[in-house]
Amino acid sequence: MNLEDYFDFISETDIRIKGTRIGIETILYEYIFREQHAEAIQQQYPSLTLEQVYATILYYHRHRNQLEAYMNQWLEQLRQNRIRQQSEPPSVVKRISGIKKKKHTPITSR
Repeated sequence: MNLEDYFDFISETDIRIKGTRIGIETILYEYIFREQHAEAIQQQYPSLTLEQVYATILYYHRHRNQLEAYMNQWLEQLRQNRIRQQSEPPSVVKRISGIKKKKHTPITSR
């Protein structure tokens, strides 16, 4: 089996672990930024096998420059999404905030 056989290459910005909806960025974030070892990552994502986690880590080490760019792009997209959500929250968040304000608004006597 080739290492690439472990993955579905949906697009340049979307590589998933074959047979799952889990993107490699999920595993790589835990490995690179949270410094988790493969066994801990697999326990956190029990739908993955340890072999799939190790394949993702090995793929990262074999294609480090490409995947560092992939991860940087993914992190930038997360940052932009967070900014957009803060500036324009979804309508459900607005409704809940309105309900909370009404609930905590003191009733004034007349």
